Amino acid sequence: MTRSLVETGNHVAGLAAEAARAEVVAAYPITPQTAIVELIAEFVSSGRMKSQYICVESEHSAMAASVGASASGARTFTATSSHGLVYMHEMLHWASGARLPIVMAVVNRTLGPPWNILPDLSDSISQRDTGWLQFYCATHQEIFDTIIQAYKICENSKVLLPAMVCFEGFILSHTSMPFMIPDQEKVDSFLPRFKPGWKLDVDKPMSHGTLASSDYFMELRYMIQEAMDNARELIPIVDKEYSERFGLPYHGGLLEEVACSDAETLVISMGTIGSEAKLAIEKLREKGHKVGLVRVRAFRPFPIEEIRKICGRTDAIAVIDRAISYGAEGQLFTEVQSALYDVEERPPVLNFIAGIGGRDVTEKDIEMMALHAAKYAKEGRFDQRLDWYGLKR
Repeated sequence: MTRSLVETGNHVAGLAAEAARAEVVAAYPITPQTAIVELIAEFVSSGRMKSQYICVESEHSAMAASVGASASGARTFTATSSHGLVYMHEMLHWASGARLPIVMAVVNRTLGPPWNILPDLSDSISQRDTGWLQFYCATHQEIFDTIIQAYKICENSKVLLPAMVCFEGFILSHTSMPFMIPDQEKVDSFLPRFKPGWKLDVDKPMSHGTLASSDYFMELRYMIQEAMDNARELIPIVDKEYSERFGLPYHGGLLEEVACSDAETLVISMGTIGSEAKLAIEKLREKGHKVGLVRVRAFRPFPIEEIRKICGRTDAIAVIDRAISYGAEGQLFTEVQSALYDVEERPPVLNFIAGIGGRDVTEKDIEMMALHAAKYAKEGRFDQRLDWYGLKR
């Protein structure tokens, strides 16, 4: 029977790892993620969760242990934030290159210096090219559901890639919200035990991850790209199956659309800004402005065709990024621009950098950005595409 609970986002992630029956959990603390692995430690020590809990000496070691566990055929979970994720960088490539379906909760936090423990998306987005699927959550329910779904997707024989399930520190990690947990037997039916196509076995020794010459290396990398394409097709299917089976919200698959069918202006964002934007869209609609929202849920693989289909029929687009690629623009903006590059009569796209270092982005702020984008398009202006919203000069 589905249960209703009120918990912090961190505890939701820990409960999802338990429901997924993660067999190995590699743990190292870092703010604001620590409560996830602390909760799992309590579950394991009490016998509630049948899992091997590995306390390691660093985040690099946490991912190294996860790689080893997954390669041995175990369903593996870990969690990190900020500098911890950056410290894992080398091993992230190992996980994807070895085609290991590890799931990791990433509680987004800024990168220093200067030091700041509040959120932006710079930590996870700076790992976008490591071959990991990346999901960005907006609610506690979505955190739980996405961790379960991520295992289902990543363990599919056509994918076999790791995934990050990202959610913003403190905004979600330390706030308490209601969410639903499906019956464990139903979760087990949806997500059966992991059956790897191969695994490391001392009784059946084999070489793995050894030297690959130029005759084969490019093809191995092509296979990762092909797996991402397969994941792009699978994500909406799994999300819909999960929703129908458990009677829980459908999160939109690759992206969530709100009031897009007749929208003249679109707001595009990720994470909690996308959630806050729903309130702004409602207020703008009440005032007669035809504004819609696209909340990108999967940043990798990126929903290219879906963006083209939705954005091709609008007059203006405001992309709100909670990160910046220095010397260029916001990374989500870059992806949207790329998806639209050959669309006939492409609408003007403005990029707003907002919420860096945990600065609040309110529904009023989002209203202002949407109206600015609409005015920009109406005036036929293309002289400015990057705006650091609310910058103190």
